[in-house]
Amino acid sequence: MTNDLDIFVGNTTLIDEEVYQLWLDGYSVSDAVSLRLRSGILEQTGATVDVLQSDTMDHYRTFHMLERLLHTPSKLIHQLHFQIPPSRQAMLIERYYAFDEAFVREVLGKKLSKGTKKDLDDVSTKTSITLKSCRRQFDNFKRVFKVVEEMRGSLVENIQQHFLLSDRLARDYAAIVFFANSRFETGKKKLQFLTFEDFAYCAEQMIQNWTLGAVDSNVDDMDVDLDKEFLQELKELKVLIADKDLLDLHKSLVCTSLRGKISVYNEMEANFKNLSRALVNMASKLIHTKDVRDFFIDLVEKFIEPCKSDKWTLNDVRLFLTQYTTSAHNLDAFRHQALWDRYMSTIKSCLLKMYHD
Repeated sequence: MTNDLDIFVGNTTLIDEEVYQLWLDGYSVSDAVSLRLRSGILEQTGATVDVLQSDTMDHYRTFHMLERLLHTPSKLIHQLHFQIPPSRQAMLIERYYAFDEAFVREVLGKKLSKGTKKDLDDVSTKTSITLKSCRRQFDNFKRVFKVVEEMRGSLVENIQQHFLLSDRLARDYAAIVFFANSRFETGKKKLQFLTFEDFAYCAEQMIQNWTLGAVDSNVDDMDVDLDKEFLQELKELKVLIADKDLLDLHKSLVCTSLRGKISVYNEMEANFKNLSRALVNMASKLIHTKDVRDFFIDLVEKFIEPCKSDKWTLNDVRLFLTQYTTSAHNLDAFRHQALWDRYMSTIKSCLLKMYHD
């Protein structure tokens, strides 16, 4: 009796996306096998436990060999050892550099150093993300930061060019790099209601308006460092609160434009000067490193919390900030319109993103 046996020979590297995700999530081979068993894979395929164990180990060996290439994605694209279709290469890279929201919130704004890495045990416990996965994500943040921090040009484009990430993921990494460079405080209890998306949006606004790259595309670190000349000039805005006549006129213009349009008119009128002082004083202090770090704390403590206390809606905040910004253009004695707009456009965008009804 003879048995017919069909044999197929190929050299394309097989990638099981589910096993890849288990590897990325930091599970051991035995844990991955257990999770695959629970998914009902034996019933679906007719395989045995031994075959499943061998298959999982083979995939893990492949991923381990691919990892050194994933550290420099262009090497993965140009290597010849693994025959992987371009679409699968893109998937491998994108998923390798993806990160957990819970993890990034724990390290956002912290120095990407050995000291922070030592704290990953605590982060792992707090977030229920495996330590191995925490380390991969942290090392990815640090790797991207080191490659792009000294580069000229757009931060997002540099990240895309060197790490071959999607536009959305590259923008998220740009925010992580920007926050790590300026060391913005994001971990305080009163900031816990803010999501990574909130912070990433604010980072994008600051990169577009407050960095050196916002005014000069030929400087080093253009999208990483805040424009110190701009921060120094912000002191000129203090005239809006130091000059009593100017402050009173600004209040009058804003109140006149918002009468009948805002649901908290009386509260806004009573608190106008406090809010204006808060917004202008924040501007004048940004030249100091500590005040840059406390930027989001100041926005919450000095604007968002008082408005929340008076039951402002998001629409109330939007109407107020719009009129507060534009009314300054009608103050004849105020000579810093362009500086004001550059500052307030970002403040308004950030506050509206951060103000959760």
